[in-house]
Amino acid sequence: MKAVSLLSGGIDSPVASYLISRAGADVVLLHMDNSPYCDERAMKNVMAIAEQLEKHTGKRFPLYVAPHGPSQTAIRDSCDRNYQCVMCKRAMQRTAGEFAKAVGADVVVMGDSLGQVASQTLKNIRAENTGMSVPIVRPLIGLDKTEIMEIAREIGTFDISISPSVGCTVVPHKVTTAADPERIKAFGIDVEALARESAEKAVLVRRDGTPLR
Repeated sequence: MKAVSLLSGGIDSPVASYLISRAGADVVLLHMDNSPYCDERAMKNVMAIAEQLEKHTGKRFPLYVAPHGPSQTAIRDSCDRNYQCVMCKRAMQRTAGEFAKAVGADVVVMGDSLGQVASQTLKNIRAENTGMSVPIVRPLIGLDKTEIMEIAREIGTFDISISPSVGCTVVPHKVTTAADPERIKAFGIDVEALARESAEKAVLVRRDGTPLR
């Protein structure tokens, strides 16, 4: 099985990537570059995490980066502000799905843990997944934060994940916890087109952050 794992600089997604790899999957990492809504430290942390995953497992974890800032801007300008995070996840998942098709992957991997943050309530996960054509697996779905942190420490990604960086600056003051799929349809934003464009621009990067041509 080949999997595209969405990798942020946080604690959860590296653990999800590790667990799906341990289950036998060949993992391709995809980082959604949130510029200009983050700083350059986020990318440095992601590259260090990819390197540590390879070091700990002895496996290859090729790292691709796709632009996500344009999608975030389109969402901000077209959708209810409290739906920003849900729509962001929809765009990321669909980008990963398009990318998975391009690289011959079978599934998309997410670092969601049920109810841990607002975008990970059951209703929001349902709204985020509606219409997805590629299966999404969530290795952490039933784990609590303490369990996830223990695994992160075991595999050596925890200290990297808590390194200082600027978080997403487009997060709204209030995030919906019960997204309505019908409301999402009414926004009139073509998330599929945004995802295709983002996936087409994904590049494999070196450990110093430069693209491999």
